[in-house]
Amino acid sequence: MTPALMGITLMGIVNVTPDSFSDGGKFIDPDRAIAHGLQLIKDGASILDVGGESTRPGAVEIETAEEIRRVIPVIKELSKYATVSIDSYRPATIEAALEAGATFINDITALENPENLRIAADAKLPVCLMHMQGTPRTMQENPVYDDVVADVKQYFETRIEACLNAGISQDLIFIDVGIGFGKTLDHNLALLRNLAAFKSLGVKLLLGTSRKSFIEKICSNTPADQRLPGSLATALWGFENKADILRIHDVKETAQALAVWNAVKGA
Repeated sequence: MTPALMGITLMGIVNVTPDSFSDGGKFIDPDRAIAHGLQLIKDGASILDVGGESTRPGAVEIETAEEIRRVIPVIKELSKYATVSIDSYRPATIEAALEAGATFINDITALENPENLRIAADAKLPVCLMHMQGTPRTMQENPVYDDVVADVKQYFETRIEACLNAGISQDLIFIDVGIGFGKTLDHNLALLRNLAAFKSLGVKLLLGTSRKSFIEKICSNTPADQRLPGSLATALWGFENKADILRIHDVKETAQALAVWNAVKGA
């Protein structure tokens, strides 16, 4: 049984960057990034999320031309074999990616840029709106909320309405609560505990917790490459709480965990 048959889709991460928090530099070469993406497909990924700029806490922005240079050859090749998502908030990069074959837009700024909103509406393709407080460079300095669950939910209500008003079909909208993007450990845990509540917004849910630093805050001395067990725990939690897509690094291991979990449940 594949994860898709279990009612959930696995989105494999392809970081074409020198400085991503978990695998920075491993796949900056296009050929290596393509080979990695093809392996993720074999492992069970139905979507590949290709990004050319790190958005880890403290990350420095790169030039748009450099982002495009990194991702386009990878997207052109991988889109022959699977659905490819472009992980970007820049209009020019999104447009170039769609022209190269990407058919999913993953924007950490939730299409707040009116140009991104227009591009997505014209493309009539799935979009993921992520919540982030601040920018990657500043988001972890001092994140504060009145009520993180209510605040994030209210933000999505506003962004979903903007998408609908722009002509984006509701069935094409996904939301991502943005674990680790302008949140403390307590904020992250509150959002995870209340994940299923976000389904009341009437759109699909994407969960991205793979290898993130909140795992180390719970289990000390676990660098990014040692966070697979914690990542699997949150993947199973996401599955149980109605996530539609899991955005992950470790596709093969996650697929196996989901298959066994489902078998034990007798589904």
